[in-house]
Amino acid sequence: MPEGDTVWRLAQRLHDALTGGPLTRCDLRVPRLATVDLTGRGVLGVLPRGKHLLTRFEGGLTLHSHLRMDGAWQIYAPAERWRAGPAHQIRAILGTADHTAVGYRLPVLDLLRTADEPRVVGHLGPDLLGPDWDPAEALRRLLATPERPLGEALLDQRNLAGIGNVYKCELCFLLHASPWLPIGALPRPEHVPTLAKKLLEANKRRPARITTASARPDRRLWVYGRAGRPCLRCGTGIRTADQDPTAEERVTYWCPTCQPDPRVSRPTG
Repeated sequence: MPEGDTVWRLAQRLHDALTGGPLTRCDLRVPRLATVDLTGRGVLGVLPRGKHLLTRFEGGLTLHSHLRMDGAWQIYAPAERWRAGPAHQIRAILGTADHTAVGYRLPVLDLLRTADEPRVVGHLGPDLLGPDWDPAEALRRLLATPERPLGEALLDQRNLAGIGNVYKCELCFLLHASPWLPIGALPRPEHVPTLAKKLLEANKRRPARITTASARPDRRLWVYGRAGRPCLRCGTGIRTADQDPTAEERVTYWCPTCQPDPRVSRPTG
């Protein structure tokens, strides 16, 4: 699933491609929007909100989309061949004289009044890359359930918006904390929103995400995707497990030496 930095970068690309002229083509291929035609309307802007995209049009309308695991928006020049998937996977086409944005496999696509945007994104916590970023409020939300495992709290978009599984794993490592440590037991919880903000800001303009100091492809991340390979800090093999049995495709990566698992009892004496 794309994370906040990826969605932020995509929003900038869509904004640059679609604003400045009226739509010359609009095709929304979901049943409830099949009769909608926005041709002739100008795109006022494309805004990221956590992992959500809000495309605002003249006339007070907003197209809300979310990529989840498999969705994608691709931008094409007028004569360019569309190549991000077969035609039956296309859910949205927004075209201007200069560019066409094609939405593939979009699991969420809604048209609503711009004034009603809080209905679809109002539940989100402070956006790590948004103008509403408020680290104090993010910390308050994170600590509202102190018994909750750190990894779960980070993934909950109601706490702070924009963190996905990659950043969850990397943040836990950088905090020297197990993803299963109750967040209330974290020695310096105020570091969580500050560090999360720092990581996403550093990566929002990078095509390749880096959380270490290395640009080597095999050393860009501390733990994510490194199952069985030596920890870059201590050399212990990186381990994997499910953070939550109900969380699909969200395998947790961690170093058992740098991030001792509080679920594992240890002998005393």
